[in-house]
Amino acid sequence: MGRRGSRSGIDSANEQAYVTRVVDTKDLITTDPDILGGTPVFKGTRVPVKTLFDYLENNYTLGEFVECFPSVSIEAARALLERSESVLLAVA
Repeated sequence: MGRRGSRSGIDSANEQAYVTRVVDTKDLITTDPDILGGTPVFKGTRVPVKTLFDYLENNYTLGEFVECFPSVSIEAARALLERSESVLLAVA
């Protein structure tokens, strides 16, 4: 996946503030057959990306996730969630 543009402001159509940041998933996620059989993990870690979503689905906070997996920075976890949101909303 590539980069997306950056913008911020107020969407006058629905009067909601929006902020879109530049996030390149290559900086966040890696897959390597030698690391967990190629499962997508946070870059520089052995923490599967799916684990973040599992934690959130089970009502853990983002802070609790990074406490349990200190090799993942809160910035990386937030950036991944923001990128996921922008991808999901782009198809809507």
